[in-house]
Amino acid sequence: MIKTSITNPSAEVISKHDFANVLLNNASNQKSLHAAISFAPGEVICKFKADTRQSGATYLTVQTGTDQHITLHPSFLQYLNHSCAPTVFLNTSTMELCSLQAMQPGDEFTFFYPSTEWEMAQPFVCNCGHTGCLQLINGASHLSVETLSKYKLTDFIRQQVRQKLSL
Repeated sequence: MIKTSITNPSAEVISKHDFANVLLNNASNQKSLHAAISFAPGEVICKFKADTRQSGATYLTVQTGTDQHITLHPSFLQYLNHSCAPTVFLNTSTMELCSLQAMQPGDEFTFFYPSTEWEMAQPFVCNCGHTGCLQLINGASHLSVETLSKYKLTDFIRQQVRQKLSL
């Protein structure tokens, strides 16, 4: 996986927050969210809330129900990028961002998009570089139960999987 860090000369910090920094990769023009402090596995990084609510998905929303999608507050959480080897989890039941592994300052916060999205507004080819990369990311509905069992999933996605299995 290509890991952008605070010491990467092609990246610059464009906004600082209590626990995270938003970086701009000048080579790719992509933004990402990175730890500003250390976190232990399972630690709550921050609470979040719904900034806006809508019935349809966009590339900036997180799905919380069948026709329920939210944008996140604080808004800098929009810079959480996808990885098939995620470092954080968005718990939409408790509205907490949690660390999935030990993290040090500079580590990128990434989450597994299908952990919150049943169908994605904008599927894409993943370039995370992880050995278990799934390649095409287009929502949990397109993945096998075996694949999904390797990831921490929101209560909503787990409910959708159970419903799919009962059909």
